[in-house]
Amino acid sequence: MTQATTEPVYKADSLIASDIDAYLEAHQHKTMLRFITCGSVDDGKSTLIGRLLYDSKQIFEDQLASLEADSKRIGTQGQDIDFALLVDGLAAEREQGITIDVAYRFFATEKRKFIVADTPGHEQYTRNMVTGASTADLAVILIDARKGVLTQTRRHSYLAHLIGIRHIVLAVNKMDLVGYDQATYDAIVADYAAFAADIGIAQFTAMPISGFRGDNITAPSPNTPWYGGPSLIAHLEQVEIDSEADAAAPFRMAVQWVNRPNLDFRGFAGLIASGAIAPGDAVRILPSGKTSTVARIVTLDGDLDRAVAGQSVTLTLTDEVDCSRGDVIAAAADPVATADQFEATIVWMDEAEMLPGRPYWMKIGTQTVSATIQQPKYQVNVNSMAQLAAKTLELNAIGVANLSVDRAIPFTPYAENRDLGGFILIDRMTNRTVGAGMIHFALRRADNIHWQAVDVSREAHAAQKGQSPKLLWFTGLSGSGKSTIANIVEKKLYALGKHSFLLDGDNVRHGLNRDLGFTDADRVENIRRVGEVAKLMTDAGLIVITAFISPFRAERDMVRAMLPAGEFVEIHVDTPLAEAEARDVKGLYAKARSGALKNFTGIDSPYEPPERAEIHIDTTRMSAEQAADIIVEHVVGVWSYDL
Repeated sequence: MTQATTEPVYKADSLIASDIDAYLEAHQHKTMLRFITCGSVDDGKSTLIGRLLYDSKQIFEDQLASLEADSKRIGTQGQDIDFALLVDGLAAEREQGITIDVAYRFFATEKRKFIVADTPGHEQYTRNMVTGASTADLAVILIDARKGVLTQTRRHSYLAHLIGIRHIVLAVNKMDLVGYDQATYDAIVADYAAFAADIGIAQFTAMPISGFRGDNITAPSPNTPWYGGPSLIAHLEQVEIDSEADAAAPFRMAVQWVNRPNLDFRGFAGLIASGAIAPGDAVRILPSGKTSTVARIVTLDGDLDRAVAGQSVTLTLTDEVDCSRGDVIAAAADPVATADQFEATIVWMDEAEMLPGRPYWMKIGTQTVSATIQQPKYQVNVNSMAQLAAKTLELNAIGVANLSVDRAIPFTPYAENRDLGGFILIDRMTNRTVGAGMIHFALRRADNIHWQAVDVSREAHAAQKGQSPKLLWFTGLSGSGKSTIANIVEKKLYALGKHSFLLDGDNVRHGLNRDLGFTDADRVENIRRVGEVAKLMTDAGLIVITAFISPFRAERDMVRAMLPAGEFVEIHVDTPLAEAEARDVKGLYAKARSGALKNFTGIDSPYEPPERAEIHIDTTRMSAEQAADIIVEHVVGVWSYDL
């Protein structure tokens, strides 16, 4: 088998210095196209990339020898090479013959440089496909000519379109296995075209190929005389890349770093997301809205007269304006919007389901904020495009939901700019990336809702009552004694003339939270609502006492963050599960053990004990009366206990 040549082959001893310099200069200024291959399992994604690497002479002799040996070992006959082995680098991938992780490969031709991501076809690895597609300019959707359009073909096409990939190539692969039949090809293209129109893909480029045999990969194949389009490489070389289109958009740059090497220099470094900038241009800093003028565009290679989308630069301004990491520098005449509430599409990427109401870290651009997601408006069935009702999102699910962040942030809709409209969600406890999202628009109510100034402050309310507001947050297993101790605490505070109020878990579920069940998502919402009510009560100067299992640390931390420092007092009523179950005054543990009661904390739903509770009560060592005395003394005094 011979290798097709897509780039000049030079012998080192025949080159003179000027030839080398000219070649390196030309190579340095080639444009870069990022693309992905995606589709269903065994559609030939890895084989196609291996063929591209082989035909563009990106394989060293020792790699080629190893490839040939591996191909023979796994059963490839004759001189044929299994090109997929070039990309399937994980042992598990080679053993199973599938792609699991995202594999990135670089190659180049005379006209352009490429980074290609081989993404998994299995549904369980959809999150990896999203990762690979997030930076791509083009997607090659492969279809096995023997199988036609499959579920994963639809899923990956929908995701590619959703993520904003503007260029789609429909590569009908393995044409050699259907005898290069034009009727088969035409039927597949027609079927895909109907689906593509339904999901909003206005146009795509279709071509018949064989990654294994090399048909229409680097040159037109004589086996498909009925096809008059370009080869895959020719198309990849000429397609317009996103950075070229972004250069014509308004200027936007998220500040990644404030560069202050000395007192004489202060610059703002970042990657230009869109547009162009030159010294003398007026800019606006968001979210503050301050304006200034660009003084210099600084790079490692010297100052520039102009910079465009895709370049990393440091801007200096003529004015001393407040600007820090996460802010966006934009064209003064066309700034980005700011908001704290949005509608967005979310792709959930974690084994644990999304919990509406739970705070997550949201990384958008160069800033990280706290975000809370509401119950999804709907979940998308990627097979039928139906909008389904959903209370949460599970692994690989795609849905539309509203979310709010803890402060106004600069953004653009994802359809206008991926860098400033796309985000990831991070679990605050584990730091796992759990989701990815695309902002549609800011909610109108974000502009209509404002804090109403009041003349009587929370400090005035507290002074009137002669006390410091507190939220005494009892947490522990069912049967640990939370409600008993909390009730005694309130009676003791009342006897001391303190103004308090007790919010008990069972009592709240009879009214405010009667619509909530006991799933993890409902537990999160239960605590969020209680936290908001408790905050209002502390604003009135009260000492608020709550007795809730509140099994998750994230929600207890969420309530803590609602209050001024020192007002949230976490009280861990620590009772061993066996002891709590032995008490079982409500008969709940017996029901849970029998399977009659689902999602019961300690049995089939987890409890996360506090790590830094202000007060730790061990009910195996003291009575409820003794525990209440300790808590009351803490409220009146300034120290904490660990008993």
